[in-house]
Order: sequence, then C-alpha cells, then structure tokens
Amino acid sequence: MNQRDHLVYMANQIARNFGTMADMGAAAATADHIAMFWDPRMKANVFADAAGLSPVAAAAVELLRGDPHPPHQTQATQFNAGDEVGHSDAG
Repeated sequence: MNQRDHLVYMANQIARNFGTMADMGAAAATADHIAMFWDPRMKANVFADAAGLSPVAAAAVELLRGDPHPPHQTQATQFNAGDEVGHSDAG
C-alpha cells in the first residue's frame, strides 16, 4: 500500500467511525478530525486526488476545501480551547 492509498484508507476509517451520525454530521466531524490532526502534506495528498474516498470522506474533503478550519464537532478536538493550557487526553 503506497502513502496515498494509506491516507485514503485512514480518511475512510475516520468517516466510518462517525457512521452513527447523519451523513453531513459525519462529514463535518471527519473534516474536523482531519483539520486538527493531519499534517498539511497529508491533507494536500488526499486533496490532490479524492479517488477511493467514501462518500462521507469525500464530503469531508470538500468541506475542508471550502473552509480549512471548520468548527469543532466533538470534544476530542476541543483540547486547550481558549485560555486553557496543560490539559491532556491521556486521562
């Protein structure tokens, strides 16, 4: 599996994790996750060629093309919001 195929796999996996949500909610949550945790090079690689993305992952990529900094969708991506410092998701 080459790097691009691996990134497509990861994007689809993230989208599947939000499968209990309606499609647009899942796409927004997937876009939020990708925006927060993916390196710019990873995003650019998938943005260059969306072939193989699931419908939800493809919708997330389109959302990110329109707004590279989408609003947070889950508490997992709201770390150290505002004036908070030093928090960790390690439990």
